[in-house]
Amino acid sequence: MRSLALTPAQRRRIEKLAQLAGRTPRSMLRFVLRDGLEATEQDVRETIEADQDIDRNGAIPHREVMARARATVERHAAKRRRKAA
Repeated sequence: MRSLALTPAQRRRIEKLAQLAGRTPRSMLRFVLRDGLEATEQDVRETIEADQDIDRNGAIPHREVMARARATVERHAAKRRRKAA
């Protein structure tokens, strides 16, 4: 099997992305090979933005989100049952 060769520009992008994501360049390369460099960069940027948003605004616990979703589905299902009857 031939070894993988990266251009200097690709290596710098992966190193910069790894630093931004708090990972090693080697572990970041796995994601880049799987998803592509642009997609991985976008994922890291969006994750950082989401973390910052949670820090600013807080988050709703999963259990509460699911309860709200179930209640919404039930309300709409009840309306459909009434219309069908």
